[in-house]
Amino acid sequence: MPIARRHSPPTGARSSGSKKLARSHSDWRPFAGSLSAGSVRQAMVILNALFAWLTEAGYLAGNPLALARRRRAPTRPRITRYLSHDWWATVKDTVAAMPTATARERLHAARCRWILTVLYLGGLRASELTATTMGAFFCRRDAQGIERWWLEVTGKGNKVRLVPASDELIAELARYRRAHGLPPNPQPGETRPLVLSVIGRETGREKALSRGALHLILKAVFGMAAERLRARGPEWEAQADVLASASAHWLRHTAGSHMTDQQVDLRFVRDNFGHASIATTSAYLHSEEDARHAATQERHRIGWTSKT
Repeated sequence: MPIARRHSPPTGARSSGSKKLARSHSDWRPFAGSLSAGSVRQAMVILNALFAWLTEAGYLAGNPLALARRRRAPTRPRITRYLSHDWWATVKDTVAAMPTATARERLHAARCRWILTVLYLGGLRASELTATTMGAFFCRRDAQGIERWWLEVTGKGNKVRLVPASDELIAELARYRRAHGLPPNPQPGETRPLVLSVIGRETGREKALSRGALHLILKAVFGMAAERLRARGPEWEAQADVLASASAHWLRHTAGSHMTDQQVDLRFVRDNFGHASIATTSAYLHSEEDARHAATQERHRIGWTSKT
């Protein structure tokens, strides 16, 4: 017995029309125009269920709509705002060549070097750098009796994380503090800002560096580094323009990129940068933290050429 096609369109039924008619109307045409997005989704749901049943019953080897059901995972944006190893070397050379004839110039050069050091080795955000004090550094012994320095940082959402303070970072901290006539190691609970203002030093007040001042200092450094690239020749002009546009956050991305280049465990990079929250029980995982400290110290270095 033939199956009746209740909605089979007669000749001319595919003519378009914007007026919606009831099914009982003589001019109703179910196939006039294209299906709406909702109708397409509903049709796909029905077809998928049909093919799934046929596959389960053994009529088909597989569901042909299975691939269509897979949603493409959103593509993560690639980090492009970071300094290549060549650019980073140029920035360091720029700071190393800064003038130091006067006391103010010496303090400014020491501050620029310290800012680059702590942003790079610590992977700190600009807001974290300006809000952290010297007393956030502390030292503790691991299970083998080795003293390890750490920097406690309060990041986004007031989440506290521990950043490994490598021997190199502590040496640079001591160098910076000596430039200001301070003892090499900070004292527990010390409230001095992590970056001191040159003006505050001149007036006898230990004033914290503002984010605006930090931005201007780094823009000047990147601008001078860009001029070094331009001095290589006209073919470096485009790269110099990009370097001149760098900011404090570029150093955070640079640190992460260079750490992964040196095969630092991604879990350690994640924890150093505070990309994931640290569970309460992580305070007891000292062995894992010590391994993170050792890996960071061994493979993530700034390598200043000047020792004085």
